[in-house]
Amino acid sequence: MGLQKGGLKTWSALAGNKKRPSEYEIVTYKLLYRNRKPDAAYEQSPDSMMNQWYQKHVRDSPLQHPDWDSFRDPDQVTYRSYTTMQDAHEEYVDGLIRDHAANEHDAQLSEEWLRKLALLYTPQRYLFAASQMAAAYVVQMAPASTIVNCAAFQEADAFRWMSRVAFRTHQLSVQHPDYGFRKDERKHWEEAPAWQGMRELMEKTLATYDWAENMFALNVVAARAIDEILRQLARAARGNGDTLTAMLCDAQQRDAERSRRWTSQWLKLARESELNDAVLRRWSEKWNPLAERAIENYCTALEVDDAAASAMQRLREYQASVGIAA
Repeated sequence: MGLQKGGLKTWSALAGNKKRPSEYEIVTYKLLYRNRKPDAAYEQSPDSMMNQWYQKHVRDSPLQHPDWDSFRDPDQVTYRSYTTMQDAHEEYVDGLIRDHAANEHDAQLSEEWLRKLALLYTPQRYLFAASQMAAAYVVQMAPASTIVNCAAFQEADAFRWMSRVAFRTHQLSVQHPDYGFRKDERKHWEEAPAWQGMRELMEKTLATYDWAENMFALNVVAARAIDEILRQLARAARGNGDTLTAMLCDAQQRDAERSRRWTSQWLKLARESELNDAVLRRWSEKWNPLAERAIENYCTALEVDDAAASAMQRLREYQASVGIAA
């Protein structure tokens, strides 16, 4: 694919366009080697384990579209624009942490709120690790490079926020060594009632191998449930004088908004086929009860008035906006 002397005046894969392709199209469109041979995604025998896996979980997925390559990221994010955008965003987050540290923010937190942070905030690094792994599976399996591109940046988002939580865990452990920071997060993630709904949701997502159902479970359900519990955590943080946690949650919503936009575009493409409506409805009935349990468990522990109801309402509103019935 490229310019040809004396021949095509544009990139061959985009030769049908009437205008020069954008930077986004050049670096994202039809780049997957695994689409070159229909019966051998990975360059081995069609009977090899990897090719059989790809056939079963991608080509034979119940969610079908004749041209997944027609998907386009509404934000048209490329590696160059992502790194530029997130460099500025990380500078902003660095500034938040630096300014709050200078004002001795953590020393002013109440004992009750510190216990909440130890239970409901610092264990989030396990949540974001699971989110990262789920996005990485979409990167490895999605049948279009434009979808892979979006999932790769979502994976990077999850890693960035996992790193931020880990950093804040260390800061809190230094200032408050007696609350279990850096010591009890895994125990809370595996045993605390607040996390068991979310842990079940994420573990079942990770064990879902059909590429489209995995992406539905992650992007339409789990990631959106995470958005909403973070929104409620920000509410609780503000009510307890913890402006840093609140502003970090708010900053994370910017990445979540981008995820919601490209997920909406993917669903719009999928719903071009009426046959997919029944598949999406079946997946909604399967996954949404898990999300509701996850939200209920977390918000109960958060102890903020109407937190669970508000979070579930927003989740339903998002799904309704993209044609998914709760």
